[in-house]
Amino acid sequence: MRRKRTFLQEFPVLVVVALVVSLFIKTFVVQFFYIPSGSMENTLQIDDRVAVNRIPFIANDINRGDVVVFRDPDNWLPAADLGDSPFVIAKLKSALVAVGVLPNPAKQYLVKRVVGVAGDRVICCTNTGKITVNGKEMKEPYVFAGNVPSDTNFDVTVPKGKLWVMGDHRGASSDSRFHQDDINKGFVPVDRVTGRVLAVIWPIKNLSLVPNVDALNQPEVKTKTKK
Repeated sequence: MRRKRTFLQEFPVLVVVALVVSLFIKTFVVQFFYIPSGSMENTLQIDDRVAVNRIPFIANDINRGDVVVFRDPDNWLPAADLGDSPFVIAKLKSALVAVGVLPNPAKQYLVKRVVGVAGDRVICCTNTGKITVNGKEMKEPYVFAGNVPSDTNFDVTVPKGKLWVMGDHRGASSDSRFHQDDINKGFVPVDRVTGRVLAVIWPIKNLSLVPNVDALNQPEVKTKTKK
């Protein structure tokens, strides 16, 4: 008859299993990030914690209207200040990075909305100040109140394997529009994308799903007329 293992004997096995599961989830399912700026207001707020679904990236299924997290394509952000932390805190942070609870601070990430995918011709702006994609005017309910769709004109066609991205807070977002002189001409390589933002998970008051918004197929807003 086999002796029953004690908790202390099983604990190392449980830790290893937990780490394997965490690494699997980080690699193939979900990763967590915090929002450091207001470039995606009001969809995402400063200091929101978000869950990022990696499956669309792995399945190469990124669509126009998705909010995505991606690694800095070509020095869009200033160099990261890693700072000096006490030894114990530094080790704890390293462990949390390893299992996917915290993003790697040495890797710079951004979050934006996909406005154009491969083959799309994206133009700004029409006589009414709207962005068009393949000749069709976008209706963008997510744009920050008081912002115009863009205060910068552009006419681009998205190459294969690339994305054209913009922040929802157009007046506070350094996005594809402002990096057209970089190595990718402002486009984001798909292989730089970590995944699609699935939900805001913290703080509780901001808890919400972050759905895809198809700006080319938004319903017309009808206004009532007085008889």
